[in-house]
Amino acid sequence: MPFKTIKLNDGNEIPAIGFGTGSALFGKDATDYVIQAIETGFSHLDTAQSYGNEGSVGEAIRESGLSREELFVTTKYWTGPIQEAIRTSLSKLGLKYVDLYLIHQPRRVGHDFEGSWKEFERVKEDGLARSIGVSNFNLEQLQTIVKTAKIKPAVNQIQFHPYNYAEHKSLLEYSAKHGIVTEAYGSLAPLTKFPGGAVDAPVNVAAKRLGITANQVIFAWVKAKGVVIVTTSSKKGRLEEYLAVGDLPSLTEEEVTAIDEAGAKGPPLPRITIARRGALACTALLAIYLF
Repeated sequence: MPFKTIKLNDGNEIPAIGFGTGSALFGKDATDYVIQAIETGFSHLDTAQSYGNEGSVGEAIRESGLSREELFVTTKYWTGPIQEAIRTSLSKLGLKYVDLYLIHQPRRVGHDFEGSWKEFERVKEDGLARSIGVSNFNLEQLQTIVKTAKIKPAVNQIQFHPYNYAEHKSLLEYSAKHGIVTEAYGSLAPLTKFPGGAVDAPVNVAAKRLGITANQVIFAWVKAKGVVIVTTSSKKGRLEEYLAVGDLPSLTEEEVTAIDEAGAKGPPLPRITIARRGALACTALLAIYLF
């Protein structure tokens, strides 16, 4: 594997890139896609109770022929009694334990962060998950968990890309202080959801210097932040492209800073918003003229 592992605060290790089964695979049979990811070189698989495909992920694991120790499997809690939920997930996956169990969203545990986290600690103590963590928690929510935790979260998985880095900077700093690894999903948003924005220029400059793709530059930027990547694709070529980032030269400090600064300017406005603003401006000018 080109990517190394990152040590967690409980002594376990997590592969620095993972294959996610949400997004386009939500509610679908993910068997063939997970098998393809494993065959391409992914050992870190990320699923969730809410994705509705834990069963097919389990089927892919069985068909892979790999030993349990060769794979790192994450799933996430969504609803129901926590002890029951983890056991149902394990049954669907066909596993005795997962490597990482996350609270998928803060709202899924209501306001009972302390009680819910105690249930997660019990999951770890019972050997049903080797590591436990959270997902989509902001700074205040993470602080609330840490304040009463006997076992600190090992991971916080968040949407993370250059356009929201400034917003998450204090969260990343707090997490690093407590040994909590940040995992990123949606990192390619600047290219897929917000093309034509300020980030494009520094990304393209770095891509040209290194002779790599814009996707690879974004993932190299995430890697430079010490953040674990969770990504997906139905195309083997894309998966190979993503894994190759582990073998590429690092971005320079100047390139990372240039992407940071461009991201701080925010994503481009959607065209519909620009059109609406233009219409409002014309209406305002007409009103001034008529007045």
